[in-house]
Amino acid sequence: NMTTSDFPYLHGFSKEEQVRLREQAAFAEHAVYQNLDFSEVKRLLEIGCGVGAQTEILLRRFPELSIVGIDSSVRQLEAAKINLSDAIGRKQVEIHEMDAAKLNLTGTFDAAFICWLLEHVPEPLRVLSEARRVLSPGGQICVTEVMNHTFFLEPYSPNTWKYWQAFNDFQHEQAGDPFVGAKLGNLLSASGFGNIETNVRQWHWDNREPNKRKRFLEYWSDLLLSAAGQLLSAGAVDSETIEKTREELETVRHDPNAVFMYAFMQARATRH
Repeated sequence: NMTTSDFPYLHGFSKEEQVRLREQAAFAEHAVYQNLDFSEVKRLLEIGCGVGAQTEILLRRFPELSIVGIDSSVRQLEAAKINLSDAIGRKQVEIHEMDAAKLNLTGTFDAAFICWLLEHVPEPLRVLSEARRVLSPGGQICVTEVMNHTFFLEPYSPNTWKYWQAFNDFQHEQAGDPFVGAKLGNLLSASGFGNIETNVRQWHWDNREPNKRKRFLEYWSDLLLSAAGQLLSAGAVDSETIEKTREELETVRHDPNAVFMYAFMQARATRH
């Protein structure tokens, strides 16, 4: 029974990474939340709450929510306790160290929320089955996940591709799945959910919005390179590839005709 503390989390648990997670959540907020409505939900379970980055957004968007957040990383939860101290103080949020594949919770939930988690877990099916078990009949689940095969960059950046392939291979070897988004329909069906909807959300920046493109490329470079230390120490990439990837990303950021594209999947389903 693996928990995230048993295998290396690709981005590590440093303070810088914990800050990056909150910045990433803010950055992706519009795309992730534009079609989400939890206004009728009273009790929500957030599986893989990490440092509380999404929890903060959920509370701001749906101030009536009562949220229970679980995560298996003590270090991330320590940061979450600080980030969410007000909401925890007024008993609107509670957080617990727990394995997502073995939920030990009392009562049921009206909704479950999972964001950027299943890519890191060895048994996504068990996590979704557990989520279903603790939902009330008619309860909804929303799952947002990566599809790393959709990444595109112009100008052509061969070292970045090499690095990205190593990034995905490493995640796969660590019993994660960097392509899990594309499989959400199958996974939700197999775990017994109904009314399954999948929607591809896409970021595509080019000359039409140079400022957004520049900000996105900076964000993406940070995301990619946040794994460099892990990949290097695991022997998945060499330092030369990392250095050349840095240079290429810098070149792309300053190219007047740069193109960035990436898509992820958001799925919703209901417990019958």
